Amino acid sequence: MTELSFACTGVRADRYAAGPTLVFRLRVTATGGVRVHALALRCQIRVEPARRGYTPAEADGLTDLFGERSRWGSTLQPVQFAEVPLMVPGFTGETEADLVVPCTYDLDVAAGRYLSALTDGEVPLLMLFSGTAFTGTRGFQVEPVPWDRETVCRMPVAVWREMIDQHFPGCGWIRLPRDTMDALLAYRSRRALPSWESTVRALLDDAGAAGPPPADPFHTLTGTTGRTDP
Repeated sequence: MTELSFACTGVRADRYAAGPTLVFRLRVTATGGVRVHALALRCQIRVEPARRGYTPAEADGLTDLFGERSRWGSTLQPVQFAEVPLMVPGFTGETEADLVVPCTYDLDVAAGRYLSALTDGEVPLLMLFSGTAFTGTRGFQVEPVPWDRETVCRMPVAVWREMIDQHFPGCGWIRLPRDTMDALLAYRSRRALPSWESTVRALLDDAGAAGPPPADPFHTLTGTTGRTDP
């Protein structure tokens, strides 16, 4: 069986993608001088949060994922980041290829929530490979890529933030149920508001204009907390 190994040599934000996208540069090595006609790979990427430290501010931002910091010894479990396919063209010995990973800024997704809480440093990633290798120097063979093929990647937090800022500069993201979105759209249409930002601001202004909730009328008339002395 052909011995294959993988290494991640870098990661960058794709400036020309339609949505948030990371590009990981992979080096693939086949030992023994065997000709690899093609590789059909499946790559699973996981965040390994226990492999880095966290500032107090970052720890506060991760409480909803991992609980109080005193419990992190048991709660800092790996988080699924992505699972993507990759076709590697033919090579002999060694080659490099780009692994393109579409990303989400959905804060309801654990990986997105985790990454949004980080302010600096690196993101510890584990990349796991499997798939099929088409090999042979004089003929043609089909071999499985063993499930234990893996490599680590230390992605700079700055790369993630650069990618997000390319598509959502200075913005956040909220997911709402469909009926709530329909109600907001109807409200926006009635008011002829030009954007979602102006819609939310109008709602906030309406809430402020309503003032505090009315006081207990019995309390207002008697000047007591609802009781009267005999």
